[in-house]
Amino acid sequence: MKQERAVHTRESLLRAAAETFDEFGYSGASINRILKRAGLTAGALYFHFDSKEELARAVMNSQAATVVPGLESRGLQRLVDITLNWSRRLQVDPLLRAGVRLTNEQASFGLQDASPYREWAQIMADCLHEAHERGELQAGVEPAEVGEFVVEACTGMQMFSAVVSGREDLMERTTRMWRLLLPGIAVPAIVARIELGPERVRTLHR
Repeated sequence: MKQERAVHTRESLLRAAAETFDEFGYSGASINRILKRAGLTAGALYFHFDSKEELARAVMNSQAATVVPGLESRGLQRLVDITLNWSRRLQVDPLLRAGVRLTNEQASFGLQDASPYREWAQIMADCLHEAHERGELQAGVEPAEVGEFVVEACTGMQMFSAVVSGREDLMERTTRMWRLLLPGIAVPAIVARIELGPERVRTLHR
């Protein structure tokens, strides 16, 4: 019971911190604002996190955990599904939004932590390695290289979408990215079978 309370407290702190970082940025997200939103004491915060910087790192490194669990597809469809789910959740999940914002803005508050990007790149590469084993990729496609490229493309795409539409068009942009990219990496039969767009996202959350 004590351990369950500790887990719940940490999750409450992460969620409150994410909402505050998402709304005010790192500099505007004071410890007092975070504690007020969480309804917790400073003692509870410092039991789990040594500083606001450590709390920000935890939010930054929670991105994949908000997107990947629960997806059951395999290979190239799994990679596509991860990016589609990411597109949808960026519109509704402050924990993911704050993680993305902090990762992009971290230099402004003195951090240089590439681990969120590296984690995403590894997740993408793992999907592509499986796709290769399933015979879904064209000859010569390098999973690690394509994995990094997808992360780079998504990073820039969400920044563009955030300015242009408040990310309302991010799903359409992600779908377009795959329509352009898939013919260059996948065998034709797989290109024809990959499911894209909002309709696909709805099947992931039934």
